[in-house]
Amino acid sequence: MKRYLHIPYLAAIVAACMTCLWACDGNSDAPPEEIDGGPIYINITGAVAAPLVSYTVFAAPATYTLTAKATSLVSAPTTVTFAIDLSLVDAYNRDNGRSFYAAPATAVELDSPTAVIEINKKESSDMIVRITSLNEFVEGREYLIPVTITGVQGSEEGAVGETATLYLQVTRIPPPYRFASLHLSPDGTGDVSMYSSFIFADDKKVTMSAGYTYEIKCFIDAWRGSNICRLCQFTSKTESGSSMLRFGEAGTDYNALQWVNPGRNLVSSTRFEAGRWYLISMVYDRSTVTMYVDGVSDVEGTATNHTSDFQRFEIGMSWASAYRQSQQFPGRIAEGRVWNRPLSAAEIQQGLCFVSPAANGLVAYWKFDEGSGHIFHDATGHGYDMDWSNTWRAPGEGDIEQIDLSSRVRWIQDDNNLCNSID
Repeated sequence: MKRYLHIPYLAAIVAACMTCLWACDGNSDAPPEEIDGGPIYINITGAVAAPLVSYTVFAAPATYTLTAKATSLVSAPTTVTFAIDLSLVDAYNRDNGRSFYAAPATAVELDSPTAVIEINKKESSDMIVRITSLNEFVEGREYLIPVTITGVQGSEEGAVGETATLYLQVTRIPPPYRFASLHLSPDGTGDVSMYSSFIFADDKKVTMSAGYTYEIKCFIDAWRGSNICRLCQFTSKTESGSSMLRFGEAGTDYNALQWVNPGRNLVSSTRFEAGRWYLISMVYDRSTVTMYVDGVSDVEGTATNHTSDFQRFEIGMSWASAYRQSQQFPGRIAEGRVWNRPLSAAEIQQGLCFVSPAANGLVAYWKFDEGSGHIFHDATGHGYDMDWSNTWRAPGEGDIEQIDLSSRVRWIQDDNNLCNSID
């Protein structure tokens, strides 16, 4: 079911943001999200192209963020009104041959029914869907929360047609979520030779013109005193415009994390503890760089307007042998993600354990949970698999060589690899 609000004199709207597509039923006749000229359609982000969105929940309360977005700037503040309409579940099942359950009415709500697109803006403020309790959700059942636009006010007068509906597919999985991870700590002989870079083909280069978010989860086994510990780097083919993470850079505490980026360098206010997982998120919105730790803003700064390309991912320190030994990272990694847009804090908090491979703006996604082998698979299907038999590193400054490190890859799964909540 697709319903729209028709407002003459605006230019065409697009379905907007924060969509984690899992499946898409019956939308072959959907209008395009970007329409040049003609009538305007105000839609829940992504509902035209992907009316069914998957959301896996471990614990409550849990939230999901939606927005509305226009393809052209609105000429006056525009209020979009939303509602949860559980009566639409039966019709969805009938039209699409599905058997979803309607979410318990007492367990779902909107933080506010309205979001606003400010004058001369395209995208609205956030609208939050909240699951307040999981007591009435049966484990393993798939539930629907239909969220629909019921009205638009503040734009030019116009006839109001049908509104767009997004169906949030909710599955409850009891905690904890168990996973494997890539083990970067040196083995008993101090071998750190798996540290290297993977360079993607030129047609896989992504220019982050609208900003970006890079994410990685890390676990520190035990600190190495005052030594620098190089974690990873998201960068271009030539390593220009890099976003690099390292602990204990000269002049900082050994457990402080430095983000080296093209705009400015940041040092975390968090002092990281051994024996626990952290999600590190690096966000650039074309004016500010912000480092988030576990979905909470940790440090930020004004950044110069810069262009950042992604075409290369480095694990550890991949330069000459002395550097690799001196900057070894004593821990493990999981959940590497590349986004071509800046994420909000609410979006980051929804992905503390994992994200949907079809999430809006997700370019590449390595869970690093294969548990065996030497290929790190891209869960998005966009072709960013990393084969560690075909990596690149520098034997000396300015040099680069191709090298097979498939035999050096090590995995670990133990009781430390648990994630209890994604909200």
